[in-house]
Amino acid sequence: MITQISGPVYAPKKPERVPEIVAALQKVAQLQGLELREYEWLATHGTEVFADPGTIIFSEGDPANKMQIMLKGEIHVRRERAPASIFIGRSGQLTGLLPYSRMKTYGGVGFAATSAWSLEIDKSLFPQMLAAIPSMTGRSVGVLLDRVREITRIEQQAEKLNALGKLAGNLAHEMNNPASAAQRAASGMLEELRAFGQERFALGQLCLPPEKISEISAWEATVRETAQRLDGAHQAEQSSREDRVSEWLRNKSIRNSWQIAPELAEQGVTPGQLDQLSEHLDLNALGVVLSQFASSLRAERIAEAMLNSTARIFDLIRAIKDYSYMDQAPIQEINIPQSLENTLAMFGSRLGNVEIIRDYEPDLPIISAYGSELNQVWTSLIENALDAINDLGQIKLAVHLMADMVLTEITDSGPGVPQELQARIFEPFFTTKAPGSGLGLGLDTANRVVRMHRGYITVQSKPGKTCFQVRLPLEQLQAY
Repeated sequence: MITQISGPVYAPKKPERVPEIVAALQKVAQLQGLELREYEWLATHGTEVFADPGTIIFSEGDPANKMQIMLKGEIHVRRERAPASIFIGRSGQLTGLLPYSRMKTYGGVGFAATSAWSLEIDKSLFPQMLAAIPSMTGRSVGVLLDRVREITRIEQQAEKLNALGKLAGNLAHEMNNPASAAQRAASGMLEELRAFGQERFALGQLCLPPEKISEISAWEATVRETAQRLDGAHQAEQSSREDRVSEWLRNKSIRNSWQIAPELAEQGVTPGQLDQLSEHLDLNALGVVLSQFASSLRAERIAEAMLNSTARIFDLIRAIKDYSYMDQAPIQEINIPQSLENTLAMFGSRLGNVEIIRDYEPDLPIISAYGSELNQVWTSLIENALDAINDLGQIKLAVHLMADMVLTEITDSGPGVPQELQARIFEPFFTTKAPGSGLGLGLDTANRVVRMHRGYITVQSKPGKTCFQVRLPLEQLQAY
């Protein structure tokens, strides 16, 4: 947080300070090569400003009406909602309003990071300054160009960090569910292994003859075979079957029947099958055998849950590697539908209430492209579609072959882009989102990447349907 310690001090013009100011001006890089009289003009027409560390020089939205020549120290410019400085004016630089600049107001809060000393030239003196120092025209334009490049670089970096943050958040959400399930399964497996060990000892104490053990083994194999053959068809009757199995166990006075019945019922065991087993065992042995069998079924089910959860994690890792083209050459052979699917995996946490419609032409040819850059295009377009429908609606992905180009369409059911704004959405820093929700560089980046691949991107929009069309040529060799 910026705290104003004291206001800047504006020094009165004193002729005896002119030589000291001239000496400082001669160290400013953008003013190198001026004649002595030109340095003296700046020294006599400018106003010295001194500021202690932490002093606010100007606030966001204040009119920009002075050129500042930094003679000592640093001034940082920071937006109210941004954690990092968007501009740093250091000793030996020209900052603030420059001739030919269209800046009207300051885009952030300017404060002295160190003890600062600068010379301010009011914009009302710009015509006189350009007449007295003709080279200031070229010098000012050069500084403006450098400033535009620097601000664009910072904003693009911020856009990439913002996209990376969203991607990390989506992946954390996606990883959390299977990781939590695997952790719970591992904890349950540990407890079940202890219980299974106790059941194993109880079964051993029965000292059953070999023929009885064979009968038990055959019965368990029959139950598993029947369950596998039904393949889930018995699940609809599980509740009523569990009631019947519970009643059967209670009638036989089987201990822990409340733990045994759910596992047997889920496996598809019926009272008739239990009757078959009871013909070979007394009640004590029957209880031990069923308890041990139920314990083994629970352990198997927990192991299956762990396998499914870890498989989901590995699928996400594979999707991340495919999405980022990790450990691969810059140019890859790209399967467009697969690259779209990899990008969708990055947005899994936002797709719960979204209907995804896929229309991929079969046997599409692959194209040579910069894989990671192309995925930036899909990321930007899919994210815009999700934002347009507020994660609730329909998104259609279509890929078709058109002559010597691959046409990819990403369509959403959102409110659409107003007709008067459609021609501007690919402009850098232009956005229809609320302040703070985007920098307006996503579509500009997507457009530049598509053009780098000798393709082009268009949009068709009306209420209820916005379609971005990306056309990429099949032959890319000349693009590289």
